[in-house]
Amino acid sequence: MFSNLKEKPADKILALAQAFREDPRDTKIDLGVGVYKDAAGKTPIMRAVKAAEQKWWGQEETKAYTGLAGDPGFSDVMINLVLGDAVTRDQVAAVATPGGTGAVRQAFDLVRMANPDARVFVSDPTWPNHLSILAYLGVETVMYRYFDAETVGVDFDGMMADLDQLRAGDVVLLHGCCHNPTGANLNLRQWQEVIDLMNRKGAIPMIDIAYQGFGDGLEEDAKATRLVVKSCPEVLIAASCSKNFGIYRERTGILMAVAQDRGLQKVAQGNLAYLNRQNYSFPPDHGARLVTMVLGDDALRADWQAELEEVRLGMLRLREELAGELRRLSGSDRFGFLAQHRGMFSRLGATPDQVETLRKDHGIYMIGDSRMNIAGLNSQTVPVLAKAIIDAGI
Repeated sequence: MFSNLKEKPADKILALAQAFREDPRDTKIDLGVGVYKDAAGKTPIMRAVKAAEQKWWGQEETKAYTGLAGDPGFSDVMINLVLGDAVTRDQVAAVATPGGTGAVRQAFDLVRMANPDARVFVSDPTWPNHLSILAYLGVETVMYRYFDAETVGVDFDGMMADLDQLRAGDVVLLHGCCHNPTGANLNLRQWQEVIDLMNRKGAIPMIDIAYQGFGDGLEEDAKATRLVVKSCPEVLIAASCSKNFGIYRERTGILMAVAQDRGLQKVAQGNLAYLNRQNYSFPPDHGARLVTMVLGDDALRADWQAELEEVRLGMLRLREELAGELRRLSGSDRFGFLAQHRGMFSRLGATPDQVETLRKDHGIYMIGDSRMNIAGLNSQTVPVLAKAIIDAGI
């Protein structure tokens, strides 16, 4: 059997991380990894998460399975965090998943089960796992224009023209905030136009929101998602706790299915639980339990939000420092977009050859399409990166 298997291409991000580890230069800078790092290059455990973990250690009495959907308390606090009062609880079916990736996979499985002919429209570019999972499942994928390399912003006219191809039952995958990999986001007026188009076409939005709190704040980052659920008959939402709670290895995510028709909640909930059973049966609980404790305790939640805000503002400062240093070195504001983008990532607009020059000559590692992780920088490395960008002719 094994002799029939074909070699799979290496994951580009993991391959880049390996190359970085093997680089002996002390001056090397890793801008490829997709996790938050502080100024010391560490991914810390958040204070509130550590406190909840210590508290739970004394309280936990069993390691028995949770239900197929996970602990209901986790669903409740996450629905409140993401959706607020945009809809009522009885309009939302939800299951805990192994990370945001698990939520995305379960959502695509639900789409395929509900409508095998549905096409999924995906932004160009998008997080590579979106395309990988869709290809593996055999779901027809249609790319829509999203990023304009010239303006280094959203190509909204191109996006709307491509979405005009939608048919009833198709799914539109949208990033709720902090678009990965570009950092360029729609404004609320543009979101409303996309919503109106999807509703006219009878298409279903699916929102991947993995960075709530990393862009303009917890509430601001949720505004677009809340607008969608208030405006569309049915919505799928895949949310991750990896970034905003810093619990990457705990694999904590949630999939929500929201319907204006409350009568559909029960059947949606049953189908989500069924998909969990087919995939991994019972979802992991430890990370979900910590999130539930943090969001359910006023003091822990306040401390978590304060630390999350420190993280967000720290990334914004790095963006502004980098844009300012590039302005000083280049004598122009052509890199001003770096201060306007949001989240961990920005696409620099460099060619693959220029990205290779950055790696070879300067020890600066980023993805070949020039996606870089702003959180991989600190105040000492910002000038180093800025000079390297100018020297590479970007």
